[in-house]
Amino acid sequence: MDESEIAPSELKRRMDSGDRFALLDVREDFERDYCSIVAPPGVDDYHIRMDEIPARFEEIASIAGPVVVYCHHGVRSRMVQLWLAQRGVSGVLNLDGGIDAWSLQADRTVPRYM
Repeated sequence: MDESEIAPSELKRRMDSGDRFALLDVREDFERDYCSIVAPPGVDDYHIRMDEIPARFEEIASIAGPVVVYCHHGVRSRMVQLWLAQRGVSGVLNLDGGIDAWSLQADRTVPRYM
């Protein structure tokens, strides 16, 4: 894992300690309807599908503080993180393993799906 990624356990630690950041879910609507990471108070939660990222670039670039991007297994979110970084957006982290790893390592109440 490199510095542009965050492990589920580290994200959970930051949530529990009250760190300020934003979550950006880039999954499809049906995936979001099934489950998501519950953002604690003080954490902004965005759902912007991967295919909407270019059209909403300015909105994403204006999010204050670190942004943790996630998808199902971390592949789509990694592509979004790299795309944003190539355009000069700093402080964007990919959730290593996506919501599936989150469900296994940080919050077992989040249902897993195929």
